[in-house]
Amino acid sequence: MTRQILRAEDRAPAPWKNGGGVTSEVAVHPPDAGTDDFGWRVSIADVVRGGPFSSFPGVDRIITVVDGPGMTLTVDGTSHTMDAPYEPFAFPGDAVTECLLLDGPVVDFNVMVRRADTTARVRVVRSGTAVRPAPGSRVLAVVLAGSAVLRRDSVRLGRLDAVLISDGDHGFDVEGVLAIVDFTSVPGG
Repeated sequence: MTRQILRAEDRAPAPWKNGGGVTSEVAVHPPDAGTDDFGWRVSIADVVRGGPFSSFPGVDRIITVVDGPGMTLTVDGTSHTMDAPYEPFAFPGDAVTECLLLDGPVVDFNVMVRRADTTARVRVVRSGTAVRPAPGSRVLAVVLAGSAVLRRDSVRLGRLDAVLISDGDHGFDVEGVLAIVDFTSVPGG
């Protein structure tokens, strides 16, 4: 797989059906997949009001607050307060989930994977970190604050820009805060 640079300015925001915010898709696999047939999907959402989450049967989700005062997610009756940025929270996409904003709008980072096919792990790394993909891996990195510089050709990624890389890539150096998503195929999936 060749490296793919995904600029924030090239994304087209789409409003939610319930009017609670807008979502910008960062990357999806397979390419051009919709909400019913993705293997994995990564997006950034501007959330302007709380409410119920859409159900995604067979999907695992990881959500991370990027900006704003935070939110409380109630997942199958259990509340989880997310009042600090850059702390990933994983939950089943088919659970009954309700969102309550703490004190105004938030921006969040969302990862969704079909659990029968793929697993995902989200790590947040900060300045001074060097990232290089492990053998056999596929990695999506999204700049949450600051920037990152790709080593091979010194390409700079700005806020909310992303890069999709696999093993064999030279990696990159972090000069801010990045979300790193490691995707792993489920054997037999």
